[in-house]
Amino acid sequence: MQLVVRAEKADPPNHRAVCEAAATAVVGVLTDPRATEPDGEWHDAVREWEARRIRKVTRRARGVRWRAAQALPGVTVEHAGAQVRAFPPCPVADVPPELARLQVAGLDLPDVAEPGSPPEPPYAALALNPDVTMTTGKAAAQCGHAAQLLLRQGRREDVAAWVEGGAAVHLVGDVQWRRCVKEATVAVRDGGFTEVPPGTMTAVAWIVRT
Repeated sequence: MQLVVRAEKADPPNHRAVCEAAATAVVGVLTDPRATEPDGEWHDAVREWEARRIRKVTRRARGVRWRAAQALPGVTVEHAGAQVRAFPPCPVADVPPELARLQVAGLDLPDVAEPGSPPEPPYAALALNPDVTMTTGKAAAQCGHAAQLLLRQGRREDVAAWVEGGAAVHLVGDVQWRRCVKEATVAVRDGGFTEVPPGTMTAVAWIVRT
C-alpha cells in the first residue's frame, strides 16, 4: 500500500499529525465500500494483499505532484494541518508512475512540543516504541500498520464503534512503553525492509471507548 504525505516547503505538517492522518487514511481505504463490497473495485486487491505479508510505503509530494496523486483512486485524510492519501494496494511492479516517481526516503518532520488532548472516545490510541529511531515516513507506515491490525483483530464491538465514530486516532505522547504494550490489543513487528531490524516491535494500538 502506498501512502503519500503532502509536504510543501512553505508550510510542512508536523510528525505527529502525519502519523495520525496516515493511520486514519489506511482505515479509510480498508473500510471504503470499494474495498468491502464483493464487487468493489478494490476488493480483490485488498483481499490478496492481506493474505500475504503486508507492506506500506510512505512517499512525499508537493505542488503539481500532490495534485497528480490526488487524481488517482484513494482516500485522503486532512488532520491538524497534515494531508495524507492512502491508495489501494497493488504489486510493486504496478505502482502508478505518478506515485513511483515520488521520493520515499528522507521524510523527517519536526514534532509539536505538546501532543494535545486526545479526541472524544471512541478512538484508537497508538504508541511508537521510544527506543526505536524512525523517520516520519517510517513512523507513519508503522502507525498505518497498527491501525490496520486493530481494525482486523480488535474486539468487534469496539472496532464498530471506532469506525462509525470516524476512526479517530491519537498518537500517545510521553510514552511509557511497557505500560502501552500491556494495554495494547495489537503490536507491529517490522519486516525489516527499511530503517529497523526485522522483528522489531515498532508500534502498538488499542481502542479507547470511555
